[in-house]
Amino acid sequence: MAVRAIGVNHVAFEVEDLDATLEWYERYFEFELRGRRGAMAWIDLGDQFLALTEGRTDGPDRDRHIGLVVADKEALRAQLLEAGEEVASAGGLRVRDPSGNQLEIVDYREVQFSKSPAVLRAMALDGLAKSDRARAELQAKGILDR
Repeated sequence: MAVRAIGVNHVAFEVEDLDATLEWYERYFEFELRGRRGAMAWIDLGDQFLALTEGRTDGPDRDRHIGLVVADKEALRAQLLEAGEEVASAGGLRVRDPSGNQLEIVDYREVQFSKSPAVLRAMALDGLAKSDRARAELQAKGILDR
């Protein structure tokens, strides 16, 4: 009998230079460092995390990516463009970290992905509301909170 998959606890990336990668993430994202030990670091995402390990063995993937949820995709796009990062000026937003790991940036308000009210409160994001479209998608699945 199959066991039901219920979520993603973390995503792990290999990086070429851990210090440079952490500096890059700190430039664009507000986060807490969950911990660091030797050639590893963990970026806290509330009840999930991004694990970074120094020692990349392969080159960047062409299409493989993670969808990273942010509080304001367009504010991040503006920061990335201002800093000279290679990103689209409108529409979808993808960016690569210094090791070539690809992030597809999605806005929390526009997607089904949801944090519990307690996690949003702990992350100081309790006023972040879903768009009508995202609420309709959640409602159709019977998982709309309130």
